[in-house]
Formats: sequence, structure tokens, C-alpha cells
Amino acid sequence: MSSRLEYSKVLAAAEGRRDAVARFLSDLVRIPSLSTKERAVAERIAEEMRRLGFDEVRLDGLGSVVGRVGRGRRLLAIDGHIDTVDVGDPGAWTKDPFSGEIADGRVYGRGSTDQKGGVAAAVYGAALVKELGLEGNFSLVVTGTVMEEDCDGLCWQYLIREEGLKPECVLITEPTNCVINRGQRGRMEIKVETRGLSAHGSAPERGVNAIYKMQPIIKGVEELNERLAHHDFLGKGTVVASGIWSRSPSQCAVADGCGMSLDRRLTVGEDRELALRQIRELPGGSEAEVSLYRYEEQAYTGKVYPTDKYYPTWLLEEEHPAIRSAAAAYTGLFGGGAPISKWVFSTNGVAICGMHGIPCFGFGPGEERHAHAPNEYNTIDQLVRCVAFYAAWPSTFVATGAQR
Repeated sequence: MSSRLEYSKVLAAAEGRRDAVARFLSDLVRIPSLSTKERAVAERIAEEMRRLGFDEVRLDGLGSVVGRVGRGRRLLAIDGHIDTVDVGDPGAWTKDPFSGEIADGRVYGRGSTDQKGGVAAAVYGAALVKELGLEGNFSLVVTGTVMEEDCDGLCWQYLIREEGLKPECVLITEPTNCVINRGQRGRMEIKVETRGLSAHGSAPERGVNAIYKMQPIIKGVEELNERLAHHDFLGKGTVVASGIWSRSPSQCAVADGCGMSLDRRLTVGEDRELALRQIRELPGGSEAEVSLYRYEEQAYTGKVYPTDKYYPTWLLEEEHPAIRSAAAAYTGLFGGGAPISKWVFSTNGVAICGMHGIPCFGFGPGEERHAHAPNEYNTIDQLVRCVAFYAAWPSTFVATGAQR
């Protein structure tokens, strides 16, 4: 993929798949696929991969779809998750969230942006690699991964540790508005619990109120958020109370238990140990139990693969070979300088790069602001751009001299 002419051929071939990729995304949107309930959409993706001539198609132990094109020595991957969040308030939608309606150059519905659009484009991009004879000394794996909305990166923890899938580089197709993303803040889900002693509500002095014990911690969390570390590119670490509850024998009793959930976003230099210690050092924190939530839900295959809800920060430098190859593919296809950015939300990169050190970056159709929002849609123009990018990037990665 060294000449403008060859990139032009890829663009033209991608444009020729405009209607097909839009219809495929529409099909995927029409199949509801909440986390742990992705079987039907996984089977539909596997069917499309086989129809398009993938060299291998299988489902892993958690139910993720794994398709391969090419038989070369160097292993590359393109990833997108196939589960979605729920609809929320149906009255906030102007179109049926599961209609997959195609109109006005858009595909509408839940998951069209987050994140089935990227998956649809990846399947068609990989098919073009084979159709246009772009296979080189690489194998390209496309993964349609499960349970990401519930537990970012769990699917890739499984693929790497249990399936032995260890690519040189992974392209993540989460929405980036067709710019190159090279990192994201990490995150944690923290539980804080205080314990008291119940007593009759008519004589509260006989007990110890766990809610009152939580008060200074809540105030401390609010103040802690203002002084957390900042990184010039990824931005500031944050912490926010995302839920609170209490326990007592009755409505007429002193609460003997209180709990709070914290959403903690981690910038460069922040990790699990630091974040937990910061909560324990707040006023009242030493008397509380501070811990990570743990994910232990059953996949649709029946498998349980437990993990702590800790998702590390990851960031590639702009001069990293993966980013240079992405920029070269972008410029070859679309001209001009390649725009570089980051995600605000979290992705499977927390496991791929954050836990396992495998370089990854993002390029995907759709805008991040549409994720988890009503009236979600993706544009067909961006789907086509991504089909072209996913077809061109593997050869570009090899040609730009990115080595093990």
C-alpha cells in the first residue's frame, strides 16, 4: 500500500460496499444484544463473515466472534464489541430503537454507533483485504466481542489469557468520528461501606448511625475530585459518587449499614493502589471498608470469568509505530494530515494495552456523544470511510516498518 493509486482502489472498493455495509449494520441493530445476551447477534456476524469468505470463523468460550483473513506470520487484529446498553426511556426516542431504519444517509437505532457500526465496517474491511489481494505476511483477525458494556476488556482478558490471541497491534473500532485515538483514561468502580449499630428510632443515642459515618467521606470525595492529577493530553482524574444506599431493621430504626459507589477515572500516573488509598485517607475513611467491585456475571455460553472492576489507563505516544501506521493509512486514503485525539469513555484497550501491553489505537465511525443516548445513529459516509481504513491499515502497518 505504498502508492496513491492503490489507496484510491481501496476507497473505490469501499464505496462499492456502501449499501451492503449499511444493510448489514441495520440487521445487527435489529437484533437486541444486551451484555450476556449476545448469542443471536454473534451468530449473525459469524454468518456474514462466512458468506464474505473469511478463512476461519469461530466463537470463543465467552461467545465472542473471531474471524480471520490471511495466513501470514504477523498477527494483527481489529476489535469491536457487539453488546449494547439498554434503551432507557422509550419515550425519548423518535424512531424505534431496534428498527435499524436506513434514511437520510444514516442507520438509526441502539448500537448503531456504540458499537455495531464499527463491527459492520470491520467485517467488510477485512473482506476487502482478501478480495483486493492485499494479504501480505500477516493474518488479520476481526473480533466481535461480548460483555464490554458490563465489564470493559473482560473479553480480551479471556482472548489473551485463555485463547492465546496476542496480536502485534489491535485497531479498536469504537466511535472516534473517523479520527485516530491513541489513549484513554482508566477507570475503577469502588465500593465504600460503613457499619453502625441499630437502635430504635425513638432513641437514636443508643445506636451508631452508619449514614452519619458516611457523611464526612461523601464530603471528602467531593473535595478530592478537585485536587486529582492532570495530564496534558488525557486530562484530569475524577471521582464522583454514583450511588448510595443504607440498611436498617426498619424505617423506625438507626441505620446499621451504609454504602456508596464511586466512579473513579484514572489519568496517567494513577492506579488501583493510589485510588483506594486516597479514599481510605479521607476523613472517616479509615473506619470504612473500601474495595473494588467484582464482575462475576455468566456469559451466554454459560462461562463465568471473574475479574475486579479495575480498568487501567493506556496511552501511546504520537510517534509510536502503531500511530505512525494509522496516520500513513489515513493520509494515503483521505489526504491531509491525520487528526489525533483520545476517548473520554473507556474501551477494550484497558485490557489489550493497559493490562497486557499490546499496542492499540482507535478509528471508528460515529460520534462518542451518541453512545448510550436516545436517537442514536451512524452515518453511512463514515461507515464507508472505515471500511476503506480497515482494509488499508494492515498492509500499511507492515509497509511502514512497524516491527515486533
